[in-house]
Amino acid sequence: SRVDHRRMGIDLVAGGRVKSGHRTEAASKDVYIKLLVKLYRFLERRTESSFNKILLKRLMMSRIHRPPMSISAVARQLRGKEGRTAVMVGTITNDVRMLEVPKMKICCLRITESARARVVKAGGEVITFDQLAMQAPTGKDTVLIRGKRMARTATRYFGAPGVPDSTTRPRVRSNGRKFERAR
Repeated sequence: SRVDHRRMGIDLVAGGRVKSGHRTEAASKDVYIKLLVKLYRFLERRTESSFNKILLKRLMMSRIHRPPMSISAVARQLRGKEGRTAVMVGTITNDVRMLEVPKMKICCLRITESARARVVKAGGEVITFDQLAMQAPTGKDTVLIRGKRMARTATRYFGAPGVPDSTTRPRVRSNGRKFERAR
């Protein structure tokens, strides 16, 4: 017998249709991130705070969308916001150009050993997200920060090179005399 394809439904067993584009679980295989997703999914459901909603969304992002940030950039964001906790879903790195690190409280997924040592030496503290959930379940007195996504070298090539007013870098095989040289 012939199958009438016009009357067929969606094969849900085979995957069906995609109802929403956003992630429902973490991209990372890290068990600690998966536990944090569990924790913040609960907090997002049980509190009216948009802070938890944003944190949950960021915890589920891939590493490209969780760019690193230096302690100097964190200090710049906290200027004039004493007593507040900087919250960053990502890595915080040291900045040797910064001579004096101010006292600051930071919550992040990862922090380099040298950056942690400098923050602690300045009288500040570094906490984890589960500690933050205990101290500020609704995100009170926190500053949500994130690194520059477009700082990656790969983003310089995004777009169309050669078109007027474009600053996109062309993909060139080599930098020799015979490659992409104006007359």
